[in-house]
Amino acid sequence: MREALVEVVDLVKTFGGLVATDEVSLTLHQGEIHAVIGPNGAGKTTLISQLSGRLKPSGGKILISGRDVTHLPVAARSRMGLARSFQITSLFFDFTALDNVAIAVQASRGHSFRFWQDVTTDEAIYGPARQFLSRLGLEARAQVPAGDLSYGEQRQLELAMALATKPRVLLLDEPMAGMGHDESAKIIALLREIKNDYAILLVEHDMKAVFALADRITVLVNGAVLASGPPESIRGNPEVRRAYLGETTPKEGGVR
Repeated sequence: MREALVEVVDLVKTFGGLVATDEVSLTLHQGEIHAVIGPNGAGKTTLISQLSGRLKPSGGKILISGRDVTHLPVAARSRMGLARSFQITSLFFDFTALDNVAIAVQASRGHSFRFWQDVTTDEAIYGPARQFLSRLGLEARAQVPAGDLSYGEQRQLELAMALATKPRVLLLDEPMAGMGHDESAKIIALLREIKNDYAILLVEHDMKAVFALADRITVLVNGAVLASGPPESIRGNPEVRRAYLGETTPKEGGVR
């Protein structure tokens, strides 16, 4: 068995009397996509926020490469190779697509922009930025302000920025939210292409995308793990069907 890059052990998060994550345990390995699914309010975004460091757990442990990071801040986890994309795009809309990725490259290297010079000539930053745009299929949109990109292109740009930080672990929160079929298909193809280089935790409502991508799936209900395993075991799990899908017979695009 490969060593886990990320281990979550009995993770608990409470808000007053509300238990948002209830002793959640899971592992994440390089070269795999581990999807977390569940109905609204199941605790998915709370879980991913704890993994990224934006929320402090109430109990349990989070380990990255065997190191306990449960109480480390976002920046420290980023330096250990963890990157997160958000359910809502987080871009500099007045900057070009290329500039957005260049900022991510600069941040990952601790490099300071020299504002009295034409920074677009700094190949140490803009060379890699162009490469990440190309990898995400956005090279032709490099000089377009991020605010003028389509929604799907903005999500691709956000992923390019995440990759530019040279992560080992990607936390993807609803990367296909609000996308049409063609845009979702592009993201699915991109994630398939890059998955071998990263450990990816995917929170996603689109079940067609989940079952097209996931190597393992964990189902959360009311903050707790209802089931976890390979896609086929989740497809056939009657408890998952009752608690999550509310059905007992397969339907097109669902768990079947």
